[in-house]
Amino acid sequence: MAGTLQFDLVTPERLLVSEPVDEVIAPGSEGEFGVLPGHCRFLTTLRIGELRYRKGAEWKRLSVSWGFAEVEPKRITVLAEIAERAEEIDLARAEAAARAAEQQLAAARKHEEMDAARAQLEKAILRLKVGKKR
Repeated sequence: MAGTLQFDLVTPERLLVSEPVDEVIAPGSEGEFGVLPGHCRFLTTLRIGELRYRKGAEWKRLSVSWGFAEVEPKRITVLAEIAERAEEIDLARAEAAARAAEQQLAAARKHEEMDAARAQLEKAILRLKVGKKR
């Protein structure tokens, strides 16, 4: 199906993206999914991962940490707990966060501490991965 779909990505702090796009690929909790114009309706949760969207031949990348996506034939709306554009990511800060999370994971003694440290490490690694793809 030809045409575009409206893509809106919102965090609690701001509207990060609001523009017509050709394609969106997002990190669903059950796996990565792609959306093109005319897609069937569905609602899903998001996991920590890379979200990509395409306008023409240009791909843009964001890191996304948890949230929801609502897909309609002419629109996709993402409500993310945390999201950053690749060009906004401070690589030095992300590297420091990854080192700190690795230290927390090594020092963790309780399951809750391990889970929290793993999530922090996963977010830091994602930010590094996305930030390097500017």
